[in-house]
Amino acid sequence: MIPIQDPVAILVYLLTLIGLIYWLNEQAALAGLFKYLPTVIWIYFLPMFSTTLGIIPESSALYDWIKTYLLPPALILLLLSANLPALAKLGSKAVFMMLIGTIGVVVGGAISLALFGPWLPADAWQGMGALSGSWIGGSANMVAVGTSIGTRDDLFGIMIIVDTVVGYGWLGVVIFFSSYQERLDAWNGVDTTLIDELNTQMNEVMNTGRRPMEFNDLITMLAVGIVGGFIALKFGQWLPDLGRVITSFGWTIIIVTALGIVLSLTPLSDLEKAGASHVGNIFLYLLLATIGAKADLNAILEAPLFLLAGVLWIIIHAVILFIGGSLLKAPMFLIATSSQANIGGVVSAPIVASVYQKSLAPVGLLMGVMGNVIGIYFGLFTAWVLSLISGIYY
Repeated sequence: MIPIQDPVAILVYLLTLIGLIYWLNEQAALAGLFKYLPTVIWIYFLPMFSTTLGIIPESSALYDWIKTYLLPPALILLLLSANLPALAKLGSKAVFMMLIGTIGVVVGGAISLALFGPWLPADAWQGMGALSGSWIGGSANMVAVGTSIGTRDDLFGIMIIVDTVVGYGWLGVVIFFSSYQERLDAWNGVDTTLIDELNTQMNEVMNTGRRPMEFNDLITMLAVGIVGGFIALKFGQWLPDLGRVITSFGWTIIIVTALGIVLSLTPLSDLEKAGASHVGNIFLYLLLATIGAKADLNAILEAPLFLLAGVLWIIIHAVILFIGGSLLKAPMFLIATSSQANIGGVVSAPIVASVYQKSLAPVGLLMGVMGNVIGIYFGLFTAWVLSLISGIYY
């Protein structure tokens, strides 16, 4: 079979594939399948299989264009929902627990690579660096960190497998502990009045006010995202590379993240009520699809060892989080939600929060948003630490 060569035709094919995946995701009969194999896996692997079958090519000018010009606006649009005033309302204990969970991810990744490094490929630090982005806020951070540090495309696929298998496995463990939260809180001497205080705070700040998207909303989103992303790209190209982690595109990611956070403090944040993050996700998923299209299916053979490294990584994260929670006398609700706000991001953190405390799903959402905000910076820091450890072996 001769692959599709026209960049426009490839774009049409990838958009059709993403649309089909999301249509199937909405079908009740397939709910069980997508519960264990989420959309992000299909968006990566179906283009990979398409390349293997010869439907689309392994390389195209379109792929580089999407990475360069669509990732920065995607990050801006995703960060417009960073409600910093609402995050401040969470209180110091919730913020500290979130940061302790993040430190657990950084330390866990470093120890895991230090122990498994001799048996992993030389560029394992780049894959684990990308995964640290996902485990501090979600898949958007994974793509941003991995792209900025040059993670090879097939290694992305392995990290997506680790993220899904280990991450969802840990989600199950966290939910299991919800049955024992009262005993654990009593054993730790926790003052549960904090939960009542959080209920009061969330009632004051959580008013999403969603509205239908209008033409002015859409054109403003595209203008803000694309213009802001282009400016950040040019600034990044002017700045010098700093080692293997902070490249010119790495600078672009750092700048565009800061820009998105700043814009979230302006009236432009109102665009999220019309669905700015949905537009950002379209850009992001297109990039993820092109990464899959360039990947080598044979690289999946490296996955088992990375899975073991991922399990150790999560265990270290959990130990650090439980120690921090014990010292701060934090309720299990906050420990569990902090963990998922890091490992799962805005998707699973509200689910875990509501399992522990039915009325406090907004706390999980806000903590997941916090992961989005800090994930790229901490992900790049983790990648830098991992690069130093990798230098010991290679």
